[in-house]
Amino acid sequence: MPIKKASLKDVRKTKTRTAYNTEHTAKTKLALDMARKSDYAPEKVVDAVKQLDKLAQKGIVHKNTAARKKSRLMKKANAAKIAAKATAS
Repeated sequence: MPIKKASLKDVRKTKTRTAYNTEHTAKTKLALDMARKSDYAPEKVVDAVKQLDKLAQKGIVHKNTAARKKSRLMKKANAAKIAAKATAS
């Protein structure tokens, strides 16, 4: 346990920030999972992309990490759309 006042405050801040970051990361993981489970329904994909953008904007994840995850998500969503068109025809 820290002894100095500033160190004690830093521990409190870290605890608060960790809780905030964990909550928002979990929301994003849930959004990505829902997009996958819904066979990449457009509204679910848009929601997941929004969540990733918010994480990157707030600095919870690096912008390149968010871009990579969005890219992979969109690649799978577009493939699912093409597959759906092929089976419908």
